[in-house]
Amino acid sequence: MPLLRNGEFLEDSFITLDDDAPLPPSGDIIVTRDRLVRDFDALKARSGALGVLFPVDGEPEELAPYLGALALIVLPFEKFADGRAYSIARILRARVGYGGELRAEGDILPDQIAFMRQIGFDSFSPRSDRYSEDAWRRAATAMTLTYQTGYVARQGFAPAEIFELRRQRR
Repeated sequence: MPLLRNGEFLEDSFITLDDDAPLPPSGDIIVTRDRLVRDFDALKARSGALGVLFPVDGEPEELAPYLGALALIVLPFEKFADGRAYSIARILRARVGYGGELRAEGDILPDQIAFMRQIGFDSFSPRSDRYSEDAWRRAATAMTLTYQTGYVARQGFAPAEIFELRRQRR
């Protein structure tokens, strides 16, 4: 299934490289954490955006030295009920200060998207074809106001939107 961003399906410009695959001279690529650490100088020197597939058993702070070079961090969901990627996303945004694209990939469900957006995910690459593209689009745009503090792109974590809206109406 293509990439879902801002409620629209797009072609993904990134390709995922195996650890032993040769580096292309240009183009947007995703590498594993191990390859990022091992080949960082070569990755930084090439033309094209750099992304990393970060494992859910990793420590988000490990990425701090590389944040300036990363356009994308992909967090895998092996099973939709595994919440470790939620925690990593929150830490990357709130504590580590990552401001680039954060993608949820794998076994995710449409009704998880609103909550994923609240903690900082920008894009989604669902593995499942159980749901139609319309179901994914509706899920990506269904919740427009929240009662909880959530992540707002280019602002970080902001107060609950519904309370701010109420305050503005007074």
